[in-house]
Order: sequence, then structure tokens, then C-alpha cells
Amino acid sequence: MSNPSPSAPAIGVIGGSGLYDIEGLSNVEEVIIDTPFGSPSDAIITGELDGRRVCFLPRHARGHTILPSELNHRANIWALRSLNVRWIIAVTAVGSLKEEYRPRDIVLLDQFFDRTSQRADHTFFGRGIVAHIAFADPISENLRQLLLTEARAHGKTVHDGGTYVNMDGPAFSTRAESETNRKLGFDLIGMTNLAEAKLAREAEISLATLAMITDYDCWREEEEAVNAHAVIEHVQANAATAKAILKTVITKIPESPDWPEHNALDAAIFTAPELWPDETKEELAPILERFIKI
Repeated sequence: MSNPSPSAPAIGVIGGSGLYDIEGLSNVEEVIIDTPFGSPSDAIITGELDGRRVCFLPRHARGHTILPSELNHRANIWALRSLNVRWIIAVTAVGSLKEEYRPRDIVLLDQFFDRTSQRADHTFFGRGIVAHIAFADPISENLRQLLLTEARAHGKTVHDGGTYVNMDGPAFSTRAESETNRKLGFDLIGMTNLAEAKLAREAEISLATLAMITDYDCWREEEEAVNAHAVIEHVQANAATAKAILKTVITKIPESPDWPEHNALDAAIFTAPELWPDETKEELAPILERFIKI
């Protein structure tokens, strides 16, 4: 297989807790990107895997030095889109809100519920350009199905679908919060993934999440309430599983970005192009490239 062009559509991977690299990449480079929204979590590791361009970003930085509430999601997604990333696999650690969703299980979630307080930072738009993306189905179903098939092929316990409630953190839930989330029917809880999904959709990137369960939050009274030390072995095991799945699923992703998410802005932008401020157009150039010439 020939080497991919530097401008070829790339596959992005956002690494979760314990996942700070991807094995098997060749022609590896570190790319430091400045964005209009500040600095991403870390340098982006680019390389090739079986002839596909891959761009890897450790969500919390290598060494895990950034809190969930400190993450600059706009900078992360903008940086990936500027490298022509058109698919993102987001690997994320989650707590389980259901008995049958056990630590080290995998969930291919398909819905979110927003309990965050920083929503103004979860959009690229504003500053003279108004857009409202369709977000009823927040996960790329095509990519989710590929991940589902590959995860099952690795012999892991995999759950098809689930709702992720996104809290701010960094503290874990109180028991009252955990019980309320369970009564509302949510399946998983985490602190990071919803903003990534919103911004990826605005950037016309297909995103799906590989949710790796580390704990039962704190609702399960027979279990020790979740704490960082209690989940570290699950985090390490999950990271190894994620690496194995990533290595096989990346080659199954199409080379041409022609899924529904890749045209998400067609029916989203309200503001007439002639009214777009030049500064905002320049800031959003990687995202609006189909619509404008800078």
C-alpha cells in the first residue's frame, strides 16, 4: 500500500485516561499547533498505520496533567480539523450506572445528556456567525458500528448503545447525584466527551466513542466508592484493550469522507455569508473551508 498524502483525510484518536500513545505508527512526527482558541492539550502525534494517516491527541496531556474542567475542547478539535482529520475515535473512561455494565466492559454509546456548566465553550460559532447543528443523534452511526464489530471481534464484553451523562468534575459524584442519574435512566457518567462530540459535529468530523468502564460511580453500596487509586488497574487494562481495537478498526474506515456528519453545516448556518466578519472567517477557516475562500 502506498504512503498516504500529507493532505489525505486523516483519522483522529483522542486518548483517554491511560492511553497516551498508539502502537505501530510509522513516520511519526509531533506537531505543535497554535489555534485561535488557545493551545490544545498536547502536541499532536501524526503518523501512518497500514497506509492511513492518523493523528493522536492525549486528552489530558501525556502524564495526565490537565483536569477535565481545564480541557480546551475547542483548541483540541480545531487543531485536529486543521490537520484534515475527518473521523475521530474518542477513547474515554466512564463510570457505570447500571449493574450489568461492569468495569472493563466496553460501551458503544449513542446518546448524551448535558449536565455541564461551560456550554459557551462548546461551540465554535458566535462572533458574528450563527449556526445551530442538528444533534439529535450525536454519534456517527457508521463509525460506531465499525467500533462495535471490532470490539466484539476482540472477545470483550461490549454493550451496543447507552446514554452518557456529562458532569463537570473534577470531583466524582455524590451518592444523591449518582442515584438521581440512575433513576433518570442514564447508563454511563463521565466528564469530557460531550463537548468533543458537539465540536466535532460543528467541524464536520464523524465521531464515535469507545467508552471503557472503570467503576460503578458510587451508587453500588457493596462496592467501595470510586476514587482514583481504586480504578487505576481498570484504566491500564482498558488502555491495552483500546490499543488493540484501534489497530484493527483504523484500516476499516473509508478513505473518502462522505458520511452525513461530513456535511453537517449544510443546514446549520443561519447567518448569510456576506455578513460574516473577516476575523471570524479567518478563525474558522479549517471548519468553513467548503464555504469560503480565505
